[in-house]
Amino acid sequence: MTRTAASNVLDRVLVLEMVRVTEAAAIAASRLIGRGDEKAADAAAVEAMRGALNELPLDGTVVIGEGERDEAPMLYIGERVGSAQGSGPRIDIALDPLEGTTITAKAGPNALAVLAIAENGCLLNAPDTYMEKLAVGPGYPEGTIDLTRPVSDNVRSIAKAKGVEPSEITACVLDRERHTGIIAELRALGCGVRLISDGDVAGVIAVADPDTGIDVYVGSGGAPEGVLAAAALRCVGGQLQGRLVFRNDDEVARARRWGIDDLERVYTLQDMAKGDCIFAATGVTDGSLLKGVHRRKGCVTTESIVMRASTGTIRRVSTEYHDLKHRGL
Repeated sequence: MTRTAASNVLDRVLVLEMVRVTEAAAIAASRLIGRGDEKAADAAAVEAMRGALNELPLDGTVVIGEGERDEAPMLYIGERVGSAQGSGPRIDIALDPLEGTTITAKAGPNALAVLAIAENGCLLNAPDTYMEKLAVGPGYPEGTIDLTRPVSDNVRSIAKAKGVEPSEITACVLDRERHTGIIAELRALGCGVRLISDGDVAGVIAVADPDTGIDVYVGSGGAPEGVLAAAALRCVGGQLQGRLVFRNDDEVARARRWGIDDLERVYTLQDMAKGDCIFAATGVTDGSLLKGVHRRKGCVTTESIVMRASTGTIRRVSTEYHDLKHRGL
């Protein structure tokens, strides 16, 4: 992977500060694990992440958030955060305070608090619509995947580049009715199909981790999650293509308000996240990427991952919080 130049702007925002933001959201959401209330879990994560961001000395703008202002009272697209408005480093922020609201409500695996930052103008200002996604990990020649081609053609291309038969490829797909055709096409080739109930940021990141056994991620999910996943792959390597999906005229109008005129455009990794960027995630529930929040007498533990594109560094951070009453945990 070609390394991008380090950003002086991002140098002023400590990497570990991003972890503290995702930790705050994860800990807040963890109180609602298994309680069956998706909205309450999401609201708790949003409030905690917003509070943590506003303590940081930056001039931040949310470009990927909890919908638009009239739909989300907190962390909406376009909201300004940080304690140094007009004077601090200008930062674009993509976030999902709780990726996996349903997972959290049902105490399932792989719920995360997720955040990515980059210099102003470096993250795709994607509308809150669906996005078709196709992703592979590092080590494949450019052009191995092509979202405009059938899934079966992409699997054959990946298998050829890997030196295996298509039947040895494993795909990760969100378990949704809209993906019935994709799943059938994959299984017709003899592929393994790893179905996930939610959380496609973790699903895309999985292609970059050999331990998961996942070769390709395919299917449609949220466009905001696509940008977050792109930021992560910028740090660890891989290829990702995305194309926005519009279900009605209102979604088309929303996209045009954000300056998107080519509704059929296929976005590459660099289109969605360019320049230097930092990606951070903290587990809410236990999963394949991270352990979740755990509470024991007098202590809360978290596990996070934080990555940076310019340096290619990947840090895993395990944190223990004591003095819980004082910290409001």
